[in-house]
Amino acid sequence: MKKKQGMSTLLTYVALIIGAVIMIFPFIWMLLTAFKTNAEVMQIPPTILPSNWNMDSFAKATDLLPFGKLYINTILMIVVRVVCAVAFCSMAGYAFAKLNFKGKNVLFILIIVQQMIPGQIFIIPQYQMIAKLGATNTLFALVFPGIVSAFGTFFLRQAYMGIPDEVGEAAYLDGCSRWQTFYKVMFPLTRSSVAALTVFTAVFAYTDLMWPLIVNTDINATTLSAGLSSLNGQFSTNYPVLMAGSLLAMLPMVVLYLIFQRQFIEGVAMTGGK
Repeated sequence: MKKKQGMSTLLTYVALIIGAVIMIFPFIWMLLTAFKTNAEVMQIPPTILPSNWNMDSFAKATDLLPFGKLYINTILMIVVRVVCAVAFCSMAGYAFAKLNFKGKNVLFILIIVQQMIPGQIFIIPQYQMIAKLGATNTLFALVFPGIVSAFGTFFLRQAYMGIPDEVGEAAYLDGCSRWQTFYKVMFPLTRSSVAALTVFTAVFAYTDLMWPLIVNTDINATTLSAGLSSLNGQFSTNYPVLMAGSLLAMLPMVVLYLIFQRQFIEGVAMTGGK
């Protein structure tokens, strides 16, 4: 019996290690490519390790793109989108989970339907709104689609539904208003889910490519993802420079995940188990 359990555990670890290697291999290849020359990248058969560890690709990437401004634009967009998502989605999620009002089910169905519709459908009307406001090539243009999040509303609604109704009722009986019950009692109980939503929103904002390319054509007013796309040439691409730029662009998300890793896992586990 113990031998069978030991063999099962060994096979499980072997499968997990193989899966981890498969998942991390593209990132390792990107890292190694950034230190190769362009001729070495095109070599057939390809080499895994660079013959000479070349740092020129990083210098070329920083010369071609204003990484300082791209970092600032991306960070500001992420911060504003996260603040808006947490503020508005928390209130909306609490209302849908704990309050009774006319048209509640209809409005929630509209939110669910919005998640089913591809986001590309909203690009044209959103761009027309930004253009009429004269807000193209601005930070507001980058933030605009993320001010309200249907996903965040649904996500936090599930978190509030996991809190017993008696908690809010006890606070209300103790003299708290509806607003005080929300932000003093109920909202602090969802901090793990809020942390998870923060990470989700940041990742969604960071990986958003199409909207920044459309609304902000000035390279100094766009984001890291849109800026990196300019390194991909029409007829040829310098892959070491592209990989070096990608590594530099990855840093904010790596730091964010390392900081919020525990909250992210707790939030996903809690909301997924309800």
